[in-house]
Amino acid sequence: MKKMYLNCITIILYIVIALVITPASAFANEGDQKAEGSGFSYKVIYPENQHNKVGYFDLRMNPGQKQTAVIQLSNSSDKEVIIDIGLNSTKTNSNGVLENGPSSLEKDASLKYDFADIVKGKESVVVPPKQTIDYNIEITMPDSSFDGVISGGIYMIERNQESEKQDGMIKNKYAYLIGMLLTETDTEIKPDLTLNKVYADLKNYRNSIIIDFSNTKPAYLDDMTVDVQIMGEKSDEVLYDTKQTKMRMAPNSKIKFPVSMNGDKMEPGNYRAHILVTAKTGEKWEWEQKFTITNEEADKFNQEDVSLLQENRINWQLILMIIFIVLILIIIIYLIVRTLNKKKEKKRIKNKKKTNKIKKK
Repeated sequence: MKKMYLNCITIILYIVIALVITPASAFANEGDQKAEGSGFSYKVIYPENQHNKVGYFDLRMNPGQKQTAVIQLSNSSDKEVIIDIGLNSTKTNSNGVLENGPSSLEKDASLKYDFADIVKGKESVVVPPKQTIDYNIEITMPDSSFDGVISGGIYMIERNQESEKQDGMIKNKYAYLIGMLLTETDTEIKPDLTLNKVYADLKNYRNSIIIDFSNTKPAYLDDMTVDVQIMGEKSDEVLYDTKQTKMRMAPNSKIKFPVSMNGDKMEPGNYRAHILVTAKTGEKWEWEQKFTITNEEADKFNQEDVSLLQENRINWQLILMIIFIVLILIIIIYLIVRTLNKKKEKKRIKNKKKTNKIKKK
């Protein structure tokens, strides 16, 4: 009997283990992806005032100067190509990477001469089949002289490209980006950073503290390191910290540098941030900034934080699996008990018959 019970328990355990730990299989089609490129090509026509031999426009200008820069656009296909073109000032994203293409990044208040106001061109052009055309960029410099650099980019993308799946692979859209620097003098301008504010927000739908600071000078800041610690207002215990190296800042641009809360629930209260920014050339900026997270902010961001939502979300699949396993166990136990009771009853009846026979004798 004991052996039978052990065998039954072993069978039940095997069933439970098989149901709980067997993973769902996932399949994906993978293959080599060949970049076919865009339907057009370009060539930068360097003017006489090209300052340095580089792969982009680096133009030495004069106050009030007007000039036309040219990019040749070629279409080698049998169909006409429509090219959409954007002229954008250089900005700095939250990772410390320079953005010359289209973006929703804010302009900094220190930006006196915006590239997009100085450099103009058509928003789209048509290149006929098997032909090359000139795309003219009209530059009008401010009347006042300035030191430093005006920085931007020319973004070009073929219209009606489709990002679609082909044979299980994604066919990407392709674009070209050509930088443009405008200077008037060789006067060296050093970057200078100013802290704007520290506040709570979401970054990639996760609770974060944002360090908002600006480079207020018309000069690049290269090889920048940002080191931040977040503490309570009256405590030296570091709650959250982050350090990032090899960053850059564009001239007269701002950065919203995020400090992740590592999936923690945002708690309202008073805090302070210690911020250290250094550059390889020796520049150093250090700030201590108090900030407050309100009850409304904490509630709002906690409700939108995807990591918290995943933790709080009811896993109905797991619950159904557990219910299914429990039902199977109940059925198995019921069948075992029923079988044992039947055997007991048969044995009892058999023993009773034997007893009655003995009594008759």
